[in-house]
Amino acid sequence: IMIIIMILINEMRSESTRMKRNEQRALMIIAGSVLAFTASPLPAETTDSLMLEETIVRGNYLQSSEANALKTPTPILDVPQSLSIVTSEQILRRGFTSVSDIIEYLPGVSMSQGEGHRDAVVFRGVRSTADFFIDGVRDDVQYYRPLYNLEQLEVLRGPNALLFGRGGTGGILNRVTKKAEIGNSFSQLTGYADSFGAGGLQGDLNVGLTDSIAFRLNAMAEGLDNHRDHFDGERIGVNPTLRVSLSEATTLDLSYEYVDHERFIDRGIPTGTNGDPVERFDRVVFGDPDVNVTELEAHILMASLEHRFSDTMKGKVTAFYGDYDKLYQNFYAASYSEADSPDVVALDGYVDTTQRENLILSGNVIKEVWFANMSHRFLLGAEYVDTTSDQDRWNTYWSETSDDKETFFVSRPMGVVGGVGINASGVRTVNDFTVDQNDDTQVTIEVASFYLQDEMAITDYLDVVLGARFDQFEIDVFNVAADDSRSKRDEEVSPRLGLVLKPMENMSLYASYSESFLPRSGEQFANINGSKGQLDADTFANTELGFKWDISPALSFTAAVFEIEQESPQVADNDPATLDVIKSETDGFELQLEGQLTEAWYISAAYSYLDGEQMGRTGSTGLRPRELPENMFSVWNFVQFTPKLGAGLGLTYQDESFINNSNTARLPSYTRVDAALYYDWSDDVRVQLNLENVGDTVYFPSSHSTHQATVGAPFNARLAINMDF
Repeated sequence: IMIIIMILINEMRSESTRMKRNEQRALMIIAGSVLAFTASPLPAETTDSLMLEETIVRGNYLQSSEANALKTPTPILDVPQSLSIVTSEQILRRGFTSVSDIIEYLPGVSMSQGEGHRDAVVFRGVRSTADFFIDGVRDDVQYYRPLYNLEQLEVLRGPNALLFGRGGTGGILNRVTKKAEIGNSFSQLTGYADSFGAGGLQGDLNVGLTDSIAFRLNAMAEGLDNHRDHFDGERIGVNPTLRVSLSEATTLDLSYEYVDHERFIDRGIPTGTNGDPVERFDRVVFGDPDVNVTELEAHILMASLEHRFSDTMKGKVTAFYGDYDKLYQNFYAASYSEADSPDVVALDGYVDTTQRENLILSGNVIKEVWFANMSHRFLLGAEYVDTTSDQDRWNTYWSETSDDKETFFVSRPMGVVGGVGINASGVRTVNDFTVDQNDDTQVTIEVASFYLQDEMAITDYLDVVLGARFDQFEIDVFNVAADDSRSKRDEEVSPRLGLVLKPMENMSLYASYSESFLPRSGEQFANINGSKGQLDADTFANTELGFKWDISPALSFTAAVFEIEQESPQVADNDPATLDVIKSETDGFELQLEGQLTEAWYISAAYSYLDGEQMGRTGSTGLRPRELPENMFSVWNFVQFTPKLGAGLGLTYQDESFINNSNTARLPSYTRVDAALYYDWSDDVRVQLNLENVGDTVYFPSSHSTHQATVGAPFNARLAINMDF
């Protein structure tokens, strides 16, 4: 394994001139850990009882028993944390085509609008556009993530810094991709079309090339459409993977993914005098059919080497490289007064580009030992991140106002095409995206991390999880427009403590405490210019109590109550030389039931209650945080009527929530009903019809700011054919 690690170091060094000594040090830490653990083998009499589990996670209609993101083979029942897993089979049967589709049916999380060009998840009241991972590796660029190549999708709630580092303040979302399977050959093809006009194909092909090598290819092509004017787009994804069994104990996985995505940007409609979205505008798109567009091209490469040293010890090294080229430009409703000018809206906008490269080296060793009369499962890991990110933004500049805003009469369509239109004064006005530069920054980031965790079985009924992670986060920002360079280093220790009490084999009670941090450069680290950027990181602490019960081998129930505390240093108003530490809290509880009630009836139900209050320098403000619905409920039922015929029925309910922190605009509560029919034409062909928003409800599921409320889709029928070969 030492030889293989050194080969990987040399190969990656030859591939990238940006490799530095710290990258090699990160891998050498892992290699040193391997040697240290190998030097002290277990006594022979304890190896059988402590044998590491070898688990192959496959998609199934119920759920997976383990979360890939946890890195250790720990059953979900023994994890002191709330989490949800959605398998590939569930994604296929439910007709999910986006992350937002899945999130709507999970507790404690909801979707934010993401300005119409990215996934943005609100984890327990904390909005994030960067806490996304692929096979446990950071994937922080802002885009819509595809689902075509997923084995399962995992949502871990609460701060998760020990395993993932910075961010993860309210939770993380991890996509587990499909890997080649040795000794197996199969293929699957899925085609779909919906009543909006969208359609696509996706395929999955696995070929066992030899007894020790397998190749797998997942691919998809989609034509996008929906209920909104001007909306269209296309998306292509190709993901070949190769698995090589180098020996009975060593496996190498190689993968490459190419994503090409283009779509229209729709940022919703404004709110009126009462603070609600103006329903008479629900068919108006406040954008330009030629200007509002986002484009992404991504190349993602990953190599993972796993080696089993013994029955009680294994290690894994992963190298990840991502190259992303992103553009988005748009007009949107920036201001509106229903009382003063009910038929006039002010449009604003910008064009933004990002070119980012992420090189991530990570590795961990899992070792089970017996000492102090108890068993221990140690997780020792290290990670090195090298990121370069260049981004710029140009504001709109209208010829008649010489400003970034211009007023127009509300109409369908808006009457602005190609950046040219007639303003509310009846004068022709032209936008220019090359006059008003908002920013132009060139960022480099280096992160070195080390973590250690011990899962201790104190008795047959009590487990203790104890660990900590050290992160050194260094950022250098060159502000091209200001010809100014700034640097900042954060060093943080993130602890984790969990207690798991198992009064019965199929039941557990747990208590946990964990911390996370977010540098003041933000999750997209655009800049650290000014005094605020130089402040210490925001810190987050999570306390959680929970209950898990495997009612039967096919049915599980979980419950959790939690509190997240945020501390944010701010420059004092009356004395810039001193700091105030502003605190805020979010708390709530979650319930989740999933599995087979009978052999023919599957159910997935989730409920969450969320509460919070904004805090200022003088204490409570009496205001509720934005995007924090008090109650959320969802349920999905699937019933198999005959061996060939089945049906699904579900609903989602979301309580009202505030769009802005001033609590002057809100998203009304809503209930949406979905349904499905499934017919197995043969053993290899299944036809399914997914019906979304059966009641054709008018609703507004998410927002970005006061005058950008998303208009939910009306009734939509989606017909799909799944074929196995």
